[in-house]
Amino acid sequence: MLHCVVCHSCRFDGVTSMLYHHHGIDTAFSGHYHEYFGPQADVEACVYLMMANEVIHKLHPDAITIAEDVSGMPTLCRPVSEGGLGFDYRLNMAIPDTWIKLLKHVRDEDWEMMDLVNALCNRRYTEKTVAYAESHDQALVGDKTIAMWLFDAEMYTNMSTLNESTPVTQRGMALHKMIRMVTMALGGEAWLNFMGNEFGHPEWLDFPREGNEWSHKHCRRQWSLVDTDHMRYAQLNAWDKAMMDLDADTGFLSSSVQWVTHIDQEKQVLVAERGPLVFVFNWHPLQDYEGLKVAAPEPGKYKVVMDSDAWHVGGQGRVHWDGEHFTTPAEDGKFNNRDQYFQVLAPSRTVVAYMKETEEMRQHQQQHQQQQQDNAAGTSGGGGGRFSSYIQARGGSSAA
Repeated sequence: MLHCVVCHSCRFDGVTSMLYHHHGIDTAFSGHYHEYFGPQADVEACVYLMMANEVIHKLHPDAITIAEDVSGMPTLCRPVSEGGLGFDYRLNMAIPDTWIKLLKHVRDEDWEMMDLVNALCNRRYTEKTVAYAESHDQALVGDKTIAMWLFDAEMYTNMSTLNESTPVTQRGMALHKMIRMVTMALGGEAWLNFMGNEFGHPEWLDFPREGNEWSHKHCRRQWSLVDTDHMRYAQLNAWDKAMMDLDADTGFLSSSVQWVTHIDQEKQVLVAERGPLVFVFNWHPLQDYEGLKVAAPEPGKYKVVMDSDAWHVGGQGRVHWDGEHFTTPAEDGKFNNRDQYFQVLAPSRTVVAYMKETEEMRQHQQQHQQQQQDNAAGTSGGGGGRFSSYIQARGGSSAA
């Protein structure tokens, strides 16, 4: 079958129900090994999965296998040669469940930062995980997407930038971008998205069926929403593309370096390192923080490379892209377990990514400044609707 359909990846559905004789029904998994290895384990099913993965990887060494498992079975994503089941990735199904529970039942100003970090980082070391903010079920009839929870009726009435933004659309745009970025930054080693969800499609998918009289009306995605420049959907899509570009240029998603250096519940601030990047999340609905101290992994000069408050992705342009953030030695020897820190402006409901300036970045910056002078079109604060010249030159951000 793999050869016939030229399949490069396989998703195994409902793996949890296969791994155990109880099929995971009425069972809570806390992570203790006795919950996985014992008479409840279905050995024959485990052997089948090992065999299936071994065959797939022997026939197609570049193939990727992904297990849909909610139990957190140890060694699920370790090679068969090590005694593992041989999967390459596990879908972290708990993350989309967490977001929907928060959006349905908790005001965002009451979100617990520690609970959020625990949900995103709860995975086994060296076993790769696919992170995603919302599942395919939320794109189909019967559930709501994150955008639907955030925008509600204004998805149909106030998604044009020609209209004044309301508190609902401002909140929705900000949180939609932050939820996706924090999930991608901390949730795993791969990122999964479903077509349409990345730009907040205003309708479900509904395939022809008896219940809708075999209608094709909702069996599609309205890509015209993305292609219309004055729609906020285009801005959300630009943000999604920028996230992809950021990973393509820095490789942060596949990096084993992940450290949440600061969690402040009162300020609703998260600071995390992933790969070469330092992410600063300010979830507070109202409070901007000027001069916020951010722990730095290395001394040097840090610059903005990603900003959810940029104009072209529906932000307010409060972050200055020309700013240079030099590190300062920690007064007491350590600041959040780092030897140095730098200070930033963290506007409310934003995420900003910083990166230590390299020689390559300096060269790109000089080229960009020269191009601005030649075009007599240089701008400053808020990125001028652009992401950093370094990311653009490397192939690009969605800022066109």
